Amino acid sequence: MRVYGNGKMLALLGLGIASGLPLFLVSKTLQAWLTKAGVDLGVIGAFSLVSLPYSLKFLWAPLLDRYHLPYLGRRRGWLLLWQGLLFLSILGLTFLQPDGFGAVTACGDWWCQLTSQLGSLIKSPFFLVALLIAFCSASQDITVDAYRTEILKEEEMGAGAAIFVLGYRFALVITGGLAFALAGQVAWGIVYRWLAPLMLIGIIITLLAPAEEPLNSFPSLSNYFIEPLGEFLQRPGWWLILLFVMVYKVGDGVVGNMSVPFLLGENGLGADEAQIGIIQSVGLVSTILGTLAGGSGVSRMGINRSLWVFGGLQAVSNFSYALLAWAGNNLAGIFVAINLENFCGGLGTAAFTAFLMSLCHRQFTATQYALLSSLFAVSRDILVAPGGEIVKTIGWLNFFLASFLISLPGLVLLSWIAPWHKKQ
Repeated sequence: MRVYGNGKMLALLGLGIASGLPLFLVSKTLQAWLTKAGVDLGVIGAFSLVSLPYSLKFLWAPLLDRYHLPYLGRRRGWLLLWQGLLFLSILGLTFLQPDGFGAVTACGDWWCQLTSQLGSLIKSPFFLVALLIAFCSASQDITVDAYRTEILKEEEMGAGAAIFVLGYRFALVITGGLAFALAGQVAWGIVYRWLAPLMLIGIIITLLAPAEEPLNSFPSLSNYFIEPLGEFLQRPGWWLILLFVMVYKVGDGVVGNMSVPFLLGENGLGADEAQIGIIQSVGLVSTILGTLAGGSGVSRMGINRSLWVFGGLQAVSNFSYALLAWAGNNLAGIFVAINLENFCGGLGTAAFTAFLMSLCHRQFTATQYALLSSLFAVSRDILVAPGGEIVKTIGWLNFFLASFLISLPGLVLLSWIAPWHKKQ
């Protein structure tokens, strides 16, 4: 309670909500809107390109490091701009219809089909406004990650990461579960119109949030593209750090990516969807509790030791799915496996996020954090992609046992990256 009970944490809780709100509005929830509107399946698939700014945000992060707006300081000024634009663009989307995509040319090869779908999308104001939402959301993420890194003391980083994730997850519940429930009663456009004012939470929090310390000097813009990378590459063992960022949570990601097919699939447990939905909702609470506990643990043990302890628990929790694969469909076992894996994953997330923040030089926080988080996101998505083919080859039991082995390289690297005796 000591580490969570200050104004910084309240601010980060609100900013976490503001950061999480737009994500599903340009991904899962938007796909539901398009599906209900009868949009061509190929166009819906190509619509995933609207999320491209999240993967490319490191390209303009240096601009947000170098320049600042003439109000509220280096970070909060940008935050207010992005949040205002998000409110207006989400609201603006509700006055458009998911149509105007044009005809998709029927052709034999995938390249022709893809270019036809892209050409269809860019003609649509609906797609362009959705793309604007994603761009503003990614830019808000850059700014809030930098702000969070700059206002927190080292002993507060674990708790700050945890409370931010708590707000972020709460926003996903609103734009996921609540939005789908509302859509059963009213049109999707109305749902978005009701959700848009929630961005005002972020605006209010930004106006009230503690100010970060100003910088006394700003290098040239070219230096903001070059120096962040150069500063990082001068650190001893920088390549080991990058490798660690890629592999620390890959075992957790592999299980998370394949857990739903395992639980619901005919070649898995074949469990009941309604029961799994309820347990998954409880699992979200476990993730939140794990993240909060992880934040407290980081504050007490330090970042280095937390990476060891929580990384080990994160890896061992994968055995719960292996036991479930061995025992078969068992409701109590499913409940334990989902909640244990989510809780331990939350512990690992708190320690890992605090570690990423600790890596950032204060002058280049936006650029360096965007680079590191993009590296983690891309590696997570790429490294877990072969999961389905692996399952088909070795079966579910061996897959979950292998997921534990996949977690080991990240733990081995801790001897160099975060030695136990060095309490950071």
